[in-house]
Amino acid sequence: MTSTADGAPRDALVLAMLRAVRDFGDAHDRMSGGLKHGMRMNATDLAALRLLIMREDSGRPVNPAEIARHLRISTASTTKLLDRLTASGHVRREPHPSDRRGRVVVLTDASRAEFFQRYGPQLAAIRAAMAGFSDAELEAGERLLRAISAAIDPPPQG
Repeated sequence: MTSTADGAPRDALVLAMLRAVRDFGDAHDRMSGGLKHGMRMNATDLAALRLLIMREDSGRPVNPAEIARHLRISTASTTKLLDRLTASGHVRREPHPSDRRGRVVVLTDASRAEFFQRYGPQLAAIRAAMAGFSDAELEAGERLLRAISAAIDPPPQG
């Protein structure tokens, strides 16, 4: 059994991390479940909204093909998803700002406000939980979470 510098068995640390990942997954599932039920949408709809919010935050438009790739669903399923989100008032389809042939998907103001009203307290709590960690610890945590994400949900090949 390999040991860490302070003598703690590595296997015990890995097991503790696996338990922490499980606990995080359970907490995230409960949070997402409450959010999707509160907004009356399914998990895929919510994942699409999260993508739009993240991309909006960085000023990058999202087209339907990018939603399909991100969610790993067919273009036909993406069309149905966007029809559903449009009908419920969560998104609009608009002309692409720089490609007149293309379309982009944007959040409605009401959907954005509802998302942040429901998710804002959790986001604030997550930020507060990270406040006690150093930059190096946060960087290591990010690397670890990205590696775990890639291990359990590898990007598609091709």
